[in-house]
Amino acid sequence: MASKTQVYQQFVKLFESAPIKKITGMTLSYNEEGRAVFVMPRNPDFDHALHDTHGGLIATLIDNAGWFTAAAHYEKWVVTTDLNIRLLEAVKQTDLTATGRLLRAGKNFSVAEMEVQSKDGRLVAVGSGSFMVTSKAIEV
Repeated sequence: MASKTQVYQQFVKLFESAPIKKITGMTLSYNEEGRAVFVMPRNPDFDHALHDTHGGLIATLIDNAGWFTAAAHYEKWVVTTDLNIRLLEAVKQTDLTATGRLLRAGKNFSVAEMEVQSKDGRLVAVGSGSFMVTSKAIEV
């Protein structure tokens, strides 16, 4: 069985190969508590008509932070089964950081909560998600 550090490194490698990483410029790391941390640099190409980051990108950050936090606890692939998003305030054209926190990791199901902060530390969105373990092996 791989160490937690090795597991985190495998998931970072997995994300590095994802097309969405290349498009958005998001980066993934894990903090000392084993929480997935995503940083998305400001990109005006992802703005809505009022010239700020579109909520769909914020939802993607939230899903990623929850999924990668939960997935690191299992030896099989997990899928998002439920995702709730609350947009709390405007991003104001800045980089964003999303962090996941595992609330519960059962044998076949887990629940996480996630938050998104602006570069200056404002809480701009929160979310929660449920993740189900599948029978598919994780291949990195």
